[in-house]
Amino acid sequence: MKKENNIPKKFNSISELHQALGFPKPLHPLVSLVNYADIKTPAEELPKALLLNFFKISYKKSLTGKIKYGQHYYDFDEGGLSFVSPNQIISSTEDEKDYSGYTLLIHPDFLRNYSLGTKIKSFGYFSYSVNEALFLSDKEKQVIFTVFENIKEELNNTIDDFSQDVMVSHIEVLLHYSNRFYKRQFLTRKTANSDLLSQMEQLLADYFEKKKAINEGLLTVEYLAYQLHLSPRYLSDMLRSLTGQNAQHHIHEKVIEKAKEYLTTSNITVAEVAYLLGFEHPQSFSKLFKKKTNQTPVQFKELFQQN
Repeated sequence: MKKENNIPKKFNSISELHQALGFPKPLHPLVSLVNYADIKTPAEELPKALLLNFFKISYKKSLTGKIKYGQHYYDFDEGGLSFVSPNQIISSTEDEKDYSGYTLLIHPDFLRNYSLGTKIKSFGYFSYSVNEALFLSDKEKQVIFTVFENIKEELNNTIDDFSQDVMVSHIEVLLHYSNRFYKRQFLTRKTANSDLLSQMEQLLADYFEKKKAINEGLLTVEYLAYQLHLSPRYLSDMLRSLTGQNAQHHIHEKVIEKAKEYLTTSNITVAEVAYLLGFEHPQSFSKLFKKKTNQTPVQFKELFQQN
C-alpha cells in the first residue's frame, strides 16, 4: 500500500491541479497564478508526489519541513524562488507545510507560438534542484512581486487579442530578472562556492589518483554534482561564474593533465592511458587530446622522448 502512495500523481492540465488542491477553476486554461496558502483540500488527501506537465515558478515566503528532490532531502527555514519544468517529480515528506506565496503555472502550449516557447529551455535554473532556490533581497523581491502582480492583473482583466502577448512578455521579464538575480547570488556566495570548488578539485584528484575510472568509467558532471549534492546544471553555472568554465571543461582539463602525466612519466601505450582514464575507445581519447592540445597523444609522447 505504501508503494502505491508513493507513485507520483500526474497532472496534465492546470485545471486538474486546481481541482485537486481545491482552488476555483483557473481564469485561463493555460496559465494561472495562485497562492498555495489558499489550498482547500485537507493535507491528508493531497498527493505526496506530483508530476506536472507544465512549468511551475514559486515564491514561498516560508517553508518548513523537508522536500525531496532526486535522492536528497533539503530543510528550508526561509523563502525562495524555485523553478520546475514539465515532468519533474516533486515530493514532500511531511503533511503540514506553509506554502504561502506566489505560484505561477504555465502550460508549454501557452508559449508554443512565441520565441519564448523554445528559449525557455535555455534558462538553466529550471534544471536546478530544490535546495538551489533563488533567495532574493528585499529590493529584488519587490521587482519579482511587481511582475507577478502585473500577470495577476492581466489574468483578472477581460481576455482580448493582446492578453497572451502581454502575459508572455511579463513571463519573459520574470525569467530575465531571475537570471540577473541568480548571477548576483553566485557572486554573493563566492566564499561558499569557493569551498565547493575546492571540494570538486579534491574529487577530481581522488578520482584519478585512486584510478576509479577503471571501474567507474570516464568521469562525468553528474558524478561530481551528486557527490557535491548539487544539480549538474547548477554546478556548471556556479563554476562558470567563478572560473569562466563549466563543469565539463574542468573535467576535460583534469583528464588532459593526467594524460600528459601518464604519457611523459611511463612507458604505457596510448590505449592503456585511455583505459586508465575511463575511455571505452582509445580513438575517443585521442580525439579529445588533439582538440585540447593540437597534438595527438603519440606526437606529445614522442616530443618528450626526444627531449
